[in-house]
Amino acid sequence: MSTLFEAAGLGKDAPRPLADRLRPAKLSDVVGQDHLVGPDGVLTRMLASGRIPSIILWGPPGTGKTTIARLLAGETGLAFEQISAIFSGVADLKKAFEQARIRREQGRGTLLFVDEIHRFNKSQQDSFLPFVEDGTIILVGATTENPSFELNGALLSRAQVLVLNRLDADAMMALIRRAEMFERRVFPADEAARSALIQMADGDGRYFLNLVEEVFAAVPDGAPALTPETLAQTVQKRMPLYDKAADGHYNLISALHKSVRGSDPDAALYYLARMLVAGEDPLFLARRIVRMAVEDVGLADPQAVQQALAAKDVFDFLGSPEGELALAQAVVYIATAPKSNALYVGFKQAMQRAKDTGSLAPPKIILNAPTKLMKQQEYGSGYRYDHDEPDAFSGQNYFPDGMTREEYYRPVERGFEREVKKRLEYWSKLRRERQ
Repeated sequence: MSTLFEAAGLGKDAPRPLADRLRPAKLSDVVGQDHLVGPDGVLTRMLASGRIPSIILWGPPGTGKTTIARLLAGETGLAFEQISAIFSGVADLKKAFEQARIRREQGRGTLLFVDEIHRFNKSQQDSFLPFVEDGTIILVGATTENPSFELNGALLSRAQVLVLNRLDADAMMALIRRAEMFERRVFPADEAARSALIQMADGDGRYFLNLVEEVFAAVPDGAPALTPETLAQTVQKRMPLYDKAADGHYNLISALHKSVRGSDPDAALYYLARMLVAGEDPLFLARRIVRMAVEDVGLADPQAVQQALAAKDVFDFLGSPEGELALAQAVVYIATAPKSNALYVGFKQAMQRAKDTGSLAPPKIILNAPTKLMKQQEYGSGYRYDHDEPDAFSGQNYFPDGMTREEYYRPVERGFEREVKKRLEYWSKLRRERQ
């Protein structure tokens, strides 16, 4: 007789996402978590000792928390029971505890996997305590949030917290190789496109395999390999173009901005007047003038943005037409100020690198450790307080571990940035000496 799942078309041959079909069959097949499941991993040693304590698996999405819980149950012979804190309540917990109690009386233990365990409130978390203490259940909780802040201290004291890492490029490439074996063909993307796909996934193995499956489905066998450009067209939709049909408006604001950037106060005043005469909203112009100050002057003259903000305040106070003179003053000030886009360029580069590198954690030495767990994880260990160092400069590395130091802000030899450049060169010299 078929089961309800088989009758509904959910049998073993029913369509399933590639990520589900490629779930590891044993712990050693889990990628990216060698510190847990490798030959000397924590879980490997636990299994070798024959005893699995209650565990909290803490890590980003798509790093293998559910898979590890299932495999632990399988390799220890425990019954696997899974609930989600999002969809479960007190009644579900009572039912799970009762079933575990019955199994225990029959001589079999239960591994209770609780997904998103941090979603349970304090009283719901407390309900686990007696069943964890007497061994009715082995609790394996999964969370993407810091257990120090989201889980009760009583529950944390009865469970061991294991940290899962976001999947790195090597782990992602291993997943591609498994997908190729499953699909029985080479993944249709060149090396650059594969790297781009890895960046899109941001350490999430499940999402990565969904992208891989999408590429396999979109590119027929024997078709040319995808490049980064064709990959973007394949796995993500472009935002539709949007035309406000106001060419004159945007032509004039472009002319005003470029005149200011080009240090031509006369042309800038002309285009400012053209827009005001045409009935442009003065507050729109004030916002754009502030933008010109930070984009085209920056720290070459830190007063430029103050002039722009003051012009907005004056206009708010006086209104039109008297307040328009303040806008004109700001435009002339910015047009005649020393120019630098070093901050603008550096910030754009930093934004791109932030997107490329995803969720890399800051080095632990510069993180606070307000909880015992975080201290055990060596948060803040080795931090040097700069004010206690010679020249109030320690020269520590503040970039994420595994990321080399990069330079984004390169001040120019104009205006105040000339002084800023001297400071940066001095600190760079100290950093080389002290590292």
